[in-house]
Amino acid sequence: MTAEDKAFLLDKLTVRAAFERASHHCDSAARVQRELGERLMEHLEPVRLAPARVLDLGAGTGELAKALSRRYRKSRILALDLAEGMMRVARGKTRRFCSRQDFACGDAEWLPLAAERMDLVISNSALEWCNDPDRVFAEVLRVLKPGGLFMFSTLGPDTLRELRESFARVDDRPHVHGFIDMHDLGDALMRAGFTDVVMDTVRLVAEYDDVAALMRELRTLGATNALSNRCRGLSGRGRLNRLVEAYEAHRRGGVLPATFEAVFAHAWRPKSNSRAGVRVAPPRL
Repeated sequence: MTAEDKAFLLDKLTVRAAFERASHHCDSAARVQRELGERLMEHLEPVRLAPARVLDLGAGTGELAKALSRRYRKSRILALDLAEGMMRVARGKTRRFCSRQDFACGDAEWLPLAAERMDLVISNSALEWCNDPDRVFAEVLRVLKPGGLFMFSTLGPDTLRELRESFARVDDRPHVHGFIDMHDLGDALMRAGFTDVVMDTVRLVAEYDDVAALMRELRTLGATNALSNRCRGLSGRGRLNRLVEAYEAHRRGGVLPATFEAVFAHAWRPKSNSRAGVRVAPPRL
């Protein structure tokens, strides 16, 4: 692990605790995550696949799992998340009887599942909360059946660039997570043994009245600073005022923008040991 990797190492206990606290109200703020989930489902439309078992990895409150149940009515859907609170909320959204949905807690880097159980693994905006994508991809490959499909969305390095730039004018401490470049993720998929890897990226811009609204939405989502080397002291009013002043330089048309670089990928576990290259889809703006 490089020095840069260590600088963006996440404290997984902090990650879990933040999502536990957010589990009962995060749906109200999950507009970007909903958009990514809807686009993931659109990516599935041209895929000819009739999976018997589907894993929703990093399922949160189960919105994507519900959509998968509607699409694959005969499939068994397993929703898995690091936070137990998220799974309680997800379970509460499903009918009690004749449901084909199951729920489990687990870490994407150490899946509590037997090998070759899943026909489809799908993950929406969860990979950015993992420290080791290589480990995640190896685990996904392990639980997929030969010929199975892995599809995910995550966030790329341009995400929250305005917030990162503004914090950099306040101090030199890390306040915003590092996000992995699309091409590096494609290379990691290949290293894991996936084939026919296709990567795609699109930039979304959310708008806020002020910095407080952005920070409030991130807290509601559970997307707080979980870096292992984060500053654990309280932020003084002076530092917060300097952050607001720095972010105001980004104001356009009366609103403050926040960029989210969405990365989409799909890849297959090979039926044999054959391999193929990574293909980058044309960028969509």
